Amino acid sequence: MRREGADVVWTLVVPLKPLALAKSRLGRGPGRAPRPALALAFALDTVAAALACRAVRDVVVVTDDPVAGAELGALGALVLSEPTGAGGLNGALAHGARTVRHSAPGSAVATLNADLPALRPVELGRVLDSAVEFPRAFLADAAGIGTTLLAAAPGTELAPAFEGRSRARHRASGAREIELAGVDSVRQDVDTEEDLRAALALGVGPRTAAAAEGLAPRPAPAD
Repeated sequence: MRREGADVVWTLVVPLKPLALAKSRLGRGPGRAPRPALALAFALDTVAAALACRAVRDVVVVTDDPVAGAELGALGALVLSEPTGAGGLNGALAHGARTVRHSAPGSAVATLNADLPALRPVELGRVLDSAVEFPRAFLADAAGIGTTLLAAAPGTELAPAFEGRSRARHRASGAREIELAGVDSVRQDVDTEEDLRAALALGVGPRTAAAAEGLAPRPAPAD
């Protein structure tokens, strides 16, 4: 039976590693903030956009970074510490999902990368509306290798399999791939300078725009 996306609200679990360890592949250019400041700017713009999405009830950030936790909490996110021995990114995400379901067993839960600085609330809403159609669903990143969003309907285990070639792993796990056009802002995560240029070309949030000052967007492809 088809379920209407507008009737479902989601809790998003957003993982964020300590800022000093984040974005190791992102160089520092003249006029730009250092990597920890860029990582924090990405996360703040991502969470602010997610909280503005009509389909999102709450955003839970799993992080052990006190600075990031304080600033994201001030935006309205709920902040969880990563438990000792959680087992890396997937363990942190599973912990966040379990915590959400413990307090609200009927919740629809989705993970969202913390490095989506161009995220648009309307596009995120379209992805979540599509995810409602399946017990588990995911959205591939712009490179077509990783995953930026993994969703689990009420009563379904999230079972995250992130890092590396997570698109193939999530597909093999039985999650349905969301194939929508026009949701580039939900796909464009940022690991490299080229990724950041692509995000800037889409239009990033104000914190990332300030932190990335001096880096020009990627030129548009020729016709």
